[in-house]
Order: sequence, then C-alpha cells, then structure tokens
Amino acid sequence: MSTKTAEAAPPSTTAAPRSETAAERGYRILRTRPFLPPDFDQRTFEVLWTVWPEPLRSKAKAATPTERRRMAFSRYGLIESPDDGFSKRTAIGWVDVERGGWVMNCLACHAGKVAGKVIPGLPNTHFALQTLIEDVRIIKPLQFKKPSHLETASLALPLGTTNGTSNSVVFGIVLGTLRDRDMNVNLRPLPKLLHHDMDAPPFWNVSRKSTLYCDGHAPKTHRLLMQFMLIPRNNAKIVAGWEDDFRDILAWIESVEPPKYPWKIDTDLAEQGRVLFGENCSRCHGTYGERGKYEQKTIPLDVIGTDPRRLQALTPKHRRWLKEGWMSRYGKDPVVLDPKGYVAPPLDGIWASAPYFHNGSVPTLWHVLHSDKRATIWKRTEGGYDQNRVGLEVTEFEKTPADVTLGSERRTYFDTRPPGKSAAGHLFPDSLNETEKRAVLEFLKTL
Repeated sequence: MSTKTAEAAPPSTTAAPRSETAAERGYRILRTRPFLPPDFDQRTFEVLWTVWPEPLRSKAKAATPTERRRMAFSRYGLIESPDDGFSKRTAIGWVDVERGGWVMNCLACHAGKVAGKVIPGLPNTHFALQTLIEDVRIIKPLQFKKPSHLETASLALPLGTTNGTSNSVVFGIVLGTLRDRDMNVNLRPLPKLLHHDMDAPPFWNVSRKSTLYCDGHAPKTHRLLMQFMLIPRNNAKIVAGWEDDFRDILAWIESVEPPKYPWKIDTDLAEQGRVLFGENCSRCHGTYGERGKYEQKTIPLDVIGTDPRRLQALTPKHRRWLKEGWMSRYGKDPVVLDPKGYVAPPLDGIWASAPYFHNGSVPTLWHVLHSDKRATIWKRTEGGYDQNRVGLEVTEFEKTPADVTLGSERRTYFDTRPPGKSAAGHLFPDSLNETEKRAVLEFLKTL
C-alpha cells in the first residue's frame, strides 16, 4: 500500500482585502448613514419646480427630467456626487434612505465646487438652504405630508440670508438649549438670538488647528461635531451611541488635503510674494512649505476689526453649558468662555475657499488686500473663477437692483450693510504698495 505525501498549497495570488482606515470609514459613514429624519422625499423634490417663479417655471416645464434636475441643483446650490455625478438620486450633502428620503449631512455645507471640480471638504458656497426649504414648505401640504424639523425651524429662524452662508451658529445655540449638561432632552425657553450668517470653513484647515470655530472657543473633538444632530428625537443614549462614528468622521475631516491651484503661476512673482508674506503676514497666518509652521493665534477684535456679531452671538450661558457638560467631557476638554477675537486661520488652499472672512463677505483675495475697494453688494456667477483677482467671479453693485424683489433672488446678492454681514476690517495689507500686493496675491496661489 503506497502512501501519498500531501503537497503544500500554492501561495495565494489574491491579497487579503485591506481594511478601511478610520478616515475612509468616516467618509463612508457621512455618505451613507442617516443621523436625522428626512427633510423631504424624491417625490417632493421632483415637483419643486412647480412653485418656481416665472420664467423659470415654464423653462422647467419644457425641460427633460435630467435638465430639470440640473436646474433644481442650480437653484438650490446642491452639489452632485464626485463619484457618479448626476446619476445618484440625492446630492452629495444628503443620504438616500428608504422610500426616497433625503437626509441632510455635514457635506451639504462642507462639499463644494471650484473651477468646475467637486471637492468634499470645500465649503459649499452655492448652497441656498433658505430657498430650498421655503419651496419644500409650499409643496408638502399639497402632498399631505408633515413638515420636517427644518421646515418647522424655518418658521422662527432664518436659515441663511445669502446663498452660500447659513445661520449655523444660532442652530447650534437652539439645539443646545434643548439639552441639559448630560444631553438629556430638556426643553427650555430660548435665549435672545443674534441671527447672523457664517461662511463654512474648509475642512483641510482642521488638522492644522488646535481648536474649532472662528473664535477658537471649542475643543477639537468628535463630540463637537455632533451638535447639529441634537434634535429632540435623538435622545442622550442615541447620541452617545454615535461616538465611534463621529470619531471616524473627525478622522476623515483631518485627512482632507487642500487642492492645488490648477492654472499657471508666475513663479518669480510668487517668490517675491513669499518674502513679503513672511515679513508681513506670517506672524499671524504661519509659514508654508516643507518647514512650514502654524501656531494658532486669536487676534483681538479691536485689532482685526472684522464684523463682531459672531462673537456677540454666543452667550456666556451657552459657552458654560458647553464647558460644564458632556460635550467637553465635563470640562476635561478646554472651552474658552470669553474669547476676545477671531482666529487667524492657516491659508492652505486659500485660492479655493472664496469668499473670505468668517461671514463670507469678501469675494476675492484681491478685495482682501484692497480694503478701500471692497464692494458694498456683489453677486457671483455660478461657475466662474476670477484668476486675476483670485476668488469668485462677481459683479459689484452700490445697491440691489430695483427689480429684484423675490427673497430667493435677493439671496443671490451679498449685501455687506446689515448686521453680521460687514466686509470691514483686516486692514494690515494697506501698508503694501500695489506691486507688493500683486506679488503676495501670486504667492497665495501656491499655498
């Protein structure tokens, strides 16, 4: 009887599947997991055009479904998915759930488009949230559907007075007022609210900063990212159960890299600008390149001179709630109760993140450098980019045209005169001459 020796199995030619990194999980979670109830469903979205003003409504009626969808994305500032364009049912800032529901996520404000390219982590400077919810609020009763939390909130709170900005800080204050320090739902009277619009910051700066938000008052932790999920139906147990998800989401945010300037740069002029930047700007905004260094600094309001309403809006009571409760691990994570100004942000990818200042009041870097020539009112084009002035392609006005009467149209104009909208301040470049400003502008393209 013969015996047969077993042969060794040949080595596998198929590599074991690579496990997801925390950052990859975070992005997937943002794109696929709903943390809120739907704002509307696909059936509602598909008929929003029926409440549009003329002649837009007639144009939509004559359009194909695909053309009408593009028109809707344009009207509301919705961003198509960078992976599958317009073929996906929802925009990148919404999760598609059962029965065609659209559930908003962080990317509604924090995934944008510049130079024709969709970039997750770039501010969505097109987003017309107020217009979207106003139109949804008209359609839903005709479909015998209940209003969402956003529709209900919009009856009392402005969602955003200019497209591309939102009343996000006040949203956070209101949601925080609905909770005690342990995150239990505790409905209390709302404080006096100072409504104001904010420009969403680019996510790629988060990894360089030591705290969150433009005044630097909040610790950079995953719990702070959860504040916009604090509607009453998400109780304390539900919120605590999401911690691992939001740890991964923060990991993704900190992994986002700034995009490179896609057009030609005058390298000689940029080098002159680098030297001037080092002499005049780096003390606040840091240095760049292989040995670049950024030390976060808060510039006092009386020095920076930009619009004060953001600082005034967050009350000491709200800041104490943050400092003493679950959000900051009961004070283990530092919270600044009385910030004196605004953080000078790192400028990586600054060419892509127009408009500028914390309220989005300045459309180009040229306007940042020319404080005496900042527009009173401006309106951007939808897809244009101003390579000469580095930022949004805009038309400037002394006053809003008289024939602009609808709220949806007025919100396409940025008016710097109301409280919270000022383009004043940051006068430091005034000491540079025109040649020097041009050189600094060229250098900023390289960051």
